[in-house]
Amino acid sequence: MIALEVLTVVLAGVLLVPSTVLLVEAVAARVTGTTVQAVSPAGSTVRLAIVVPAHNEGPQIEETVRHLLGQLQSGDRLVVVADNCDDATAELARTAGATVIERNQPDRRGKGFAIAFALVHLDADPPEVVVLVDADCRVNGSLRMLAERAKATGRPIQAEYLLGGQQQVTPMTAVSSLAILVRNRVRPRGLHRLGQPCHLTGSGMAFPWKVLRDAPATGANLVEDLVMGIEMALAGHPAQLCPEVQISSDLPTTKSAAASQRRRWEHGQLHTLVEYVPRLVLTGIKERRLSLVSLGLDLAVPPLALLTIMEGALLLATGALTLTGATGQFGVILAAIDVAALVAAVGLAWFKFGRRMIPLRYGLLIPLYMMRKIPVYLSLLVRGKQKTWERTARAPKIETTSEVRDPKSL
Repeated sequence: MIALEVLTVVLAGVLLVPSTVLLVEAVAARVTGTTVQAVSPAGSTVRLAIVVPAHNEGPQIEETVRHLLGQLQSGDRLVVVADNCDDATAELARTAGATVIERNQPDRRGKGFAIAFALVHLDADPPEVVVLVDADCRVNGSLRMLAERAKATGRPIQAEYLLGGQQQVTPMTAVSSLAILVRNRVRPRGLHRLGQPCHLTGSGMAFPWKVLRDAPATGANLVEDLVMGIEMALAGHPAQLCPEVQISSDLPTTKSAAASQRRRWEHGQLHTLVEYVPRLVLTGIKERRLSLVSLGLDLAVPPLALLTIMEGALLLATGALTLTGATGQFGVILAAIDVAALVAAVGLAWFKFGRRMIPLRYGLLIPLYMMRKIPVYLSLLVRGKQKTWERTARAPKIETTSEVRDPKSL
């Protein structure tokens, strides 16, 4: 009896950490203003290179190149890495005006390998700042602002990474977009308002040359951007959010592509959580670096659906145990506090950022949404994390929209 009660209390206490972190971030994100003085791109003299890793991006690479060329000044470069392509990506990018380098190593596939290949190419004449943009993205704002801020701070700078879909919004995708909203807008903005760094999200990232060149290679890691940002933070260069610049990408075009994307990201995120949360928090405490502690606590927040499933299951279990007299009331009270903090955080996020695009009535579909996510977590338990990188299929034409969706949390 005592052992069971201790177990429920410990589990509820552990889950209280991510719920509290999420609530603090949601409250902070509602505060207006910014903790960082904006840097004007006017008259900028920073020498930058935009690097675009591209694997079979023929349908959109020309439009992407033309779009990015408009961001360049004299002395800047746009380098497209045609990585293990078997389509016309290289030829189309070259015709559109980019410098193209081609890499053919089928046994070494992944964005991390493409980035490393580009850095070797740039070694002969290094820029001051490298900006990484995915081949299916569009920029709303100035990449030069990112570059100037990276140069001024000596730190990686992350634009706000959004996903504007062309597909018709359904009730289920609206529910999904709420989780996405929390992941990629609310939480980074909350950390930003608190004066803390953020995690890298994969595109729209500006790096001082030396910081990026000295970073450890991520190779075929499923969440190479997340791991790269963590390693940079440990080395003394935590990333900073720049919400004034936004990067927009498109949704996966098929259910199978969306499922593959969810599996890749969530498996990678959970594996990274286990590997890096203790290291970030303990190193931050030992070295008195609040930035590392805050990154570790943010990383400790699992995917929203998984956190909801765990807290809901724990509340039901502790409630049943209390009713049967197997345990006391402390466990169920603590589990209820967990759920209340989670509901408050999501409610605040929805009210401030999502109520115009996500009707409240769609909340009735949340249990169904969570059920659809269960296979993702079961596959991790049964088969282990996904080990290979896969390109996500997307629609050929990309439009910038105001919808907010996270490409890694669908």
